[in-house]
Amino acid sequence: MPSGSLELDIQIASRLRGIPPAASFKKWIYAALERPATLTLRVVNAAEGRSLNSAFRGKDYATNVLTFVYHEKRSPRLLGDIVLCAPIVAAEAKVQGKTLADHYAHLAIHGVLHLAGHDHETAREAQRMEALERKLLAGFGIADPYQ
Repeated sequence: MPSGSLELDIQIASRLRGIPPAASFKKWIYAALERPATLTLRVVNAAEGRSLNSAFRGKDYATNVLTFVYHEKRSPRLLGDIVLCAPIVAAEAKVQGKTLADHYAHLAIHGVLHLAGHDHETAREAQRMEALERKLLAGFGIADPYQ
């Protein structure tokens, strides 16, 4: 990516401990970019996560990551928001035996890939997206999140 290709606003709206620093989020997001982007990454509490998931997906529970896309499909610049729900991320990391930072890295990258148009609705799409996630995470020394 050329210099200036990422405009990133990071908002930490959760008081939960262990949320990685902004510099970590920036490097993970930057690594996953396929084209220039303007985006907001917001880390929220369970109430906000639940509210957003309910309002925009019709699901009355908090989820780990939500991606909101605001650009046209072929736009030269990605525009969107990525929302990570801190208590869900922490609970998943614990259950899955992952470090909190590694799980945040995975979900930040996952969100960026959704923003770029990747999906996992079909088995083929999931294989392609997961392979890309594995490759990007391995670049940071992070183990396969699907193992």
